[in-house]
Amino acid sequence: MKQIINTKNAPSAIGPYSQAVLINGTLYTSGQIGINPETSKLEIENLNHETNLVMKNLKAVLKEAKMDFNSVIKTTIFLKSMDDFAEINEIYASYFEKDFPARETVQVAKLPLDVNVEISMIAIK
Repeated sequence: MKQIINTKNAPSAIGPYSQAVLINGTLYTSGQIGINPETSKLEIENLNHETNLVMKNLKAVLKEAKMDFNSVIKTTIFLKSMDDFAEINEIYASYFEKDFPARETVQVAKLPLDVNVEISMIAIK
């Protein structure tokens, strides 16, 4: 049975979608961007801060589903510029202890609210 996952510790959806959906032990998160859930404000002026905020938002969604980064099996990273790959990759890697998930990273023409990075995840219980 499908379960909708929502937490106040991550930004509310900015469109007709859920923060995540859990079905048969698999969690599919929507992409997270650099919105501070406490203020609902976009914080993208500093790439390091923005990327950490994205990862913290994903952590909150995983926690709401009673999971953590060790549960993640696949991620997708969307970048405004591939020139930012090394910095974002270093921050991303710091959230995992071992056994990194499968992943693709792509540069796209435009992201929601003109952010620099958006990340989505698939996790299993």
